[in-house]
Amino acid sequence: MTSATDPHAARPVDYRLDGHVATITYNRPERLNAIDGAMRRGLNEAFARFRDDQDAWVAIVTGSGRAFCAGADLRGEGEAAGEFAGTFWERPTVNSFESGWEIFKPVIAAVNGYCLGYGLTLVTWCDFVIASERAEFGFPEVRLGVPTIVGAIRLPRKINWQYAMELLLTGERIDAARAHEIGLAGWVVPHDELLDAARSLADRLVRGAPLAARAIKEVAVRTADLPMTDAIRFGETMRRVAAATEDAAEGRAAAAERRTPRWQGR
Repeated sequence: MTSATDPHAARPVDYRLDGHVATITYNRPERLNAIDGAMRRGLNEAFARFRDDQDAWVAIVTGSGRAFCAGADLRGEGEAAGEFAGTFWERPTVNSFESGWEIFKPVIAAVNGYCLGYGLTLVTWCDFVIASERAEFGFPEVRLGVPTIVGAIRLPRKINWQYAMELLLTGERIDAARAHEIGLAGWVVPHDELLDAARSLADRLVRGAPLAARAIKEVAVRTADLPMTDAIRFGETMRRVAAATEDAAEGRAAAAERRTPRWQGR
């Protein structure tokens, strides 16, 4: 945890912007990047910064040390889930990226090791998952006597129902190869090549117009449960909004002049 009196102490979450790619790193390796109150605040600050930064178009999320994120720190200080308004079950839980913040910029999970509980919940909200050969995935909550809620909502929408229920109801872990087999991880790469693979994908993504990319992701998310006519109507509205941007005009000009477009995110 960062000390208030030591400006050089390690932050529980690191945020770095390189070009248009932000890298958000869980940074409590001594606790396998398990989340305590300070880390929750750091994660929320990092994702809010990514969401609001005009120059950040794509994010890579990864962990330091042997773990991506080992879930909640049951012995840590503060509330791992963060602060909520309301009382008892009436409290809304959408107070973080894991629990459903609307961020329509592409997010890549570079899973370097243990990815459990909160860590896997975050992964289910990412657009791309690249796993190190050393990665392990699991929802251990059921073996602790509590249900995983956001994971139970999202995982069956991401992978086959039976594979999702196996993870959720047994509390067992699976390795990277199995995660790829069931569609949870898109790629498995040698451990030492993980961040290079994630950056390579991010560099491919930033070649597209950032506002158009966000419109595509938002349409994909919002229309998943809409009737077809409503989905198309919403999508066409978003297309007209995106078509009126400076980037859309630049895209048309670049195509006519046979040059690479210079996106501004406007």
